[in-house]
Amino acid sequence: MNKTLYILTSAGAIALALILLSMDRQPVVRSLPVRSLGTRFETGALTFQRADNGSSFDARPRITNINITDLDTDGTMDLLICDAVRHTIWWQRRTVDNDWTTVPLVPENSLPAPAHTAVVDIDADGDPDILVAILRSVWPTDSRHGQVVALINDGELGFEVMVIADDLRRVTDVQPADFDADGDIDLVVAEFGYLHGRVLWLENVGSGRFADHELVSLPGCIHVPVDDYDNDGDPDIAALISQNDEEVLIFENPGNGSFQPVAHQVWGTTDYDLGLAGMVTCDLDQDGDTDLLLSAGDNLELAYPCPQPDHGCIWLENRGNFEFESHRIGSLGGTYAADAADMDGDGDTDVVLASMFNDWKQPDVTSLAWLENNGQQTFSAWHVASGPTHLCTVRCGDLNGDGLPDIVAGSLQIYPPYNNADGGIAIWENQGVAQ
Repeated sequence: MNKTLYILTSAGAIALALILLSMDRQPVVRSLPVRSLGTRFETGALTFQRADNGSSFDARPRITNINITDLDTDGTMDLLICDAVRHTIWWQRRTVDNDWTTVPLVPENSLPAPAHTAVVDIDADGDPDILVAILRSVWPTDSRHGQVVALINDGELGFEVMVIADDLRRVTDVQPADFDADGDIDLVVAEFGYLHGRVLWLENVGSGRFADHELVSLPGCIHVPVDDYDNDGDPDIAALISQNDEEVLIFENPGNGSFQPVAHQVWGTTDYDLGLAGMVTCDLDQDGDTDLLLSAGDNLELAYPCPQPDHGCIWLENRGNFEFESHRIGSLGGTYAADAADMDGDGDTDVVLASMFNDWKQPDVTSLAWLENNGQQTFSAWHVASGPTHLCTVRCGDLNGDGLPDIVAGSLQIYPPYNNADGGIAIWENQGVAQ
């Protein structure tokens, strides 16, 4: 989520001043042309209608994650919203009158700065529980106040907070899988921290207890999506690292949870302006294996964050045997989140991008875009919306039951200018191709 805040010393400025003072004449100062690096796309063939989802919070929003799921198993999709201002998880769902209602799953201030959710039946009682990654602090710190908690479903959609692991540094992600093939749910945890962090898996040893196994000690792990990346039938772990290093690691599982001692580095860069911010799985080329989408545009280490030319979306194409080929498929200043879906119903997979650090001083720049796939994994970028701004999270799914994937995004506003908040949560219903 948040990277190191760098402090520039004045040594360089002092050296420059001494050089200028030693010169016989005054330096010639020329004005450089000023241009915005903000991104604004044209509108494509798809039309979107902003839905009224009833969000109207007063405070400046800090929505860290939105998850689409059918929590009450009624056949319609719900939203789980991580709120780092009110420190709770909001459950937003449609009523029988097709309106939206929003309720906290636990009282406010119960979950300090939740960062991510995953739905799984962790206690094997037949109803869905919710795993929550607890940052506690949105800002960088090595304090050991991070947690992994589960919201345990009582069977009637009442939830009790159960702490699975604590004494951790800031936790940004937790994902479930049966890593050791013993029939119960284990967990993988991204411990971002600050100067220190880890990736670890928690072995379910029964009775609500978990034994921790460290996979790597590195700060800056953001997401740990689980999938069978080598198609051998067991769950592996991918980890997005973005602090001292900018890289993607995959931990190979031989099938019994005894992960290979050295991870596969499937992607890395020395371009620290890139700013990795998130990673999701997809099969973008529909060849039957799992690819990865990287969103690059994190500028939280800068005092005045702004869009950079290198920001955008990278597709890591799975070529087998832990070999991934990198493709830059879209450019959007301050890209912080991505998701994949067939937005236009033409049979191929498109991509949606959300920007947290576009040039918000420009009123018409793009905060939300979709990348249209021509069927050959070549993409055209189209504008969806200019606000809300500061979008930190985005997901695609059919929210109104019309068969088309809609878009929901959340705003995390920690740098000015603050505008277009609207409660921090926005839904765009996909209307299809304009006739």
